[in-house]
Amino acid sequence: MKAITQYKYGSPADVLELQDINRPEIKDDQVLVEVRAAGTHIGDWLVISGLPYLIRLMGFGILKPKNRVPGMEMAGVVKAVGADVTEFKEGDEVFGWGKGAFAEYAAVSEDALVLMPQNASFEQAAALPISGFTALQAIRDKAEVQQGQKVLVIGASGGVGTYAVQIAKSYGAEVTGVSSTRNVELVRSIGADHVIDYTKEEIAENGQHYDAIIDTAGNRSLSQLRRALTPRGRLVIVGGTGGRWFMGVGRSIRAQMLSPFISQSLGTFISKTTKEDLVVLKELVESGKVTPVIDRTYALSDGAEAVSKVGERHSQGKLVITM
Repeated sequence: MKAITQYKYGSPADVLELQDINRPEIKDDQVLVEVRAAGTHIGDWLVISGLPYLIRLMGFGILKPKNRVPGMEMAGVVKAVGADVTEFKEGDEVFGWGKGAFAEYAAVSEDALVLMPQNASFEQAAALPISGFTALQAIRDKAEVQQGQKVLVIGASGGVGTYAVQIAKSYGAEVTGVSSTRNVELVRSIGADHVIDYTKEEIAENGQHYDAIIDTAGNRSLSQLRRALTPRGRLVIVGGTGGRWFMGVGRSIRAQMLSPFISQSLGTFISKTTKEDLVVLKELVESGKVTPVIDRTYALSDGAEAVSKVGERHSQGKLVITM
């Protein structure tokens, strides 16, 4: 099978290769998926680059990557099932997460897959899992968004941000998205009630205060973000920028250290991959409350270009690799 492979850390253009390798063998609790589409997200760029260095200490490999085939989000067709698999059969169309998504076939745990949304393409389904988990858990679990609250999504046009806007709306919030000029109409089109063009106006300048701020950009100071929060508002830091060692972790640590001493809740989190939330994302898509936003699709042979673009952090929604 053809797959994008990686044997060392570095820029995607330098370390990713398209090669012919053997199909993965499945274990008793795994499913062999013929991958039709693979989503990309900033985590792929981080793992492939090996930056920040903290990534390497989190189990991805100190000197070189442990996983030869990168990629975590996928959608495709079941080609074979392990002896203990009961939920799926050959021919089922599924989506989920797992190792080695940037390949024509992937061996995936049964617990990491569900049947695709009936109204979604392979490309849309592949764009859901990791970024969708992050947005859902940030809105529902960390910000605890309620009906009628005012929510600000910074980075509203990005992979996580486009989901965060739509999920916050599904919870009945009044949503303001922050984006550059070229993305204002996109953010409006996915349901934002208001849009702030950060090239013309900053979030704390209009006197508006928000019950929750979802910060996926990571380039504003805590003091600026706090000025835009209500006295008991919640800040959820999703993204960070800068630094070869920690990439924004310092700001997150400061937020968590300050939070116990003030009325506002400041913090960050690492999203979890769960089958239960994969079902929630599927239901949001099937109900029409969430539609994956896809900026562009790439052939597998252009996978390095796709991951490089993700690293630039300027995509409109998700970039997807098709097989």
